Amino acid sequence: MAPMATPEEGTPTEQDQLRISRRIDRFFLGAIGALSLVATAGLVGYYAGNNQTSYPGHMPMMGNYAGAPAPQTVTVAMHDPGCHSFQVGTTFQKRLSVTGPVNLRNSDEATLKIAGSSGTVKDAVGQIVALTPGSYRLTMVGQAPDDNTLHLGVS
Repeated sequence: MAPMATPEEGTPTEQDQLRISRRIDRFFLGAIGALSLVATAGLVGYYAGNNQTSYPGHMPMMGNYAGAPAPQTVTVAMHDPGCHSFQVGTTFQKRLSVTGPVNLRNSDEATLKIAGSSGTVKDAVGQIVALTPGSYRLTMVGQAPDDNTLHLGVS
């Protein structure tokens, strides 16, 4: 029988390599676990501090507290060719009064300009803007002079 070769001094054996490999594995698993915890804590902190829903062009709702009524959705839609209106069921109206809070959904063909006492915001097609109590005048960006100007009262 041939004698077994002995490892030269200074070269790692299989056991040494296995031990090193396990240490590296433990290090990376620990690092992945720590990063996961940090990311989870960051997300929880972000969403805990952001208790209001945000939309593009969002106007913050006043008096948003636990027990507040859920916002109702008011839709602005194309009615006549080139004219937009509030869609209420199967009817279309140029003036509307609702009890808030309100989410205004733009189902029109262009961006809406919403002017109210707290300023003016734009509501892109397919987007939603939260509105607080007040009076609002809605026009379409770049609208023709004969197009509807909508009036919304939120109480």
